[in-house]
Amino acid sequence: MAQEPKINPGMTPEEVEAAQFLIQKLYVKDVSFELPNAPGIFQEQGQADVKMSLAQRVDDLGENLHEVVLTVTVTATLGDKTAYLAEVAQAGIFLIAGFKEQAAHAVMNTLCPSSLFPYARRTISGLVAEGGFPPLTLQPVNFDQLYTQRMKELRSQQGSQAPGGRGNDTVVPAEFATEN
Repeated sequence: MAQEPKINPGMTPEEVEAAQFLIQKLYVKDVSFELPNAPGIFQEQGQADVKMSLAQRVDDLGENLHEVVLTVTVTATLGDKTAYLAEVAQAGIFLIAGFKEQAAHAVMNTLCPSSLFPYARRTISGLVAEGGFPPLTLQPVNFDQLYTQRMKELRSQQGSQAPGGRGNDTVVPAEFATEN
């Protein structure tokens, strides 16, 4: 099992108690569903190859408010033809206050997308079904593990580029992209 990032590193119990994470608003920012080979694709035989990719963007709205946008893209292919492409940009406005910088960064990259993913998954499932395809069940995503892996990669890159091998003190932007 992967080590989960600590969202309260070096914080006193009083600081942990003062830390706030609140969901202010959840909404779909953008939706797209494409059937580039319809109606012919419905005549094709075989099992579709389904791939999912994730991307995240964080915007600071001021006063401890952050808009986090999780984009989930699902592409299904049959042979060399695209059966469908579904994309949802699920967004939320989150109040993140009282955390140290590193802990707030971890919250934005783990807790926020974990809160958004079930909504995006439900929207994509509905789009696929309404597009005439069998139900699609996207598996849960471990954003803690993705974040830990991404931080290790960035530290490794920074360590090889920084003089003296340092780079572990730098906080990277709250963004990631991955493909499953």
